Amino acid sequence: MKKIILFDGVCNFCNSSVQFIIKRDPKQHFQFAAIQSDVGQQLLVNYQIPDNVDSLLLIEADDYYIESTAALRIARSLHRLYPLCGLFLWIPRFIRDPIYRWIAKNRYRWFGQQAQCMIPRPEDQRRFITSQQAAKHLPLGNEGKR
Repeated sequence: MKKIILFDGVCNFCNSSVQFIIKRDPKQHFQFAAIQSDVGQQLLVNYQIPDNVDSLLLIEADDYYIESTAALRIARSLHRLYPLCGLFLWIPRFIRDPIYRWIAKNRYRWFGQQAQCMIPRPEDQRRFITSQQAAKHLPLGNEGKR
């Protein structure tokens, strides 16, 4: 099963981050869905993810990860030197997450936002999860992680 990244589809920074990940994920470990999409909303319900998660989320098997943990776990699966970012997972969340939250809180002001969710390029379309695929991603347990 591939890992799923849910992202803020109207955030310019988040959309740029998705394009960054696609370019550095030649083995295609990740699939994507905007949080605002029907698929994203379905996955939020399926995994019982809190309503306040609105920027980036990683779903792996039966678990989900948010904030800095999601970002660093994503980096661990990318090409070249990016897996070294996983070393920052050793830093406690109470130090990492406030930095993540500060960036997430200011993302619209610093990078802007779009009126609607991004439309993937035709060559990337298959990386974006459909409603039928989302139905297959039902968690076995409710052990979501942060």
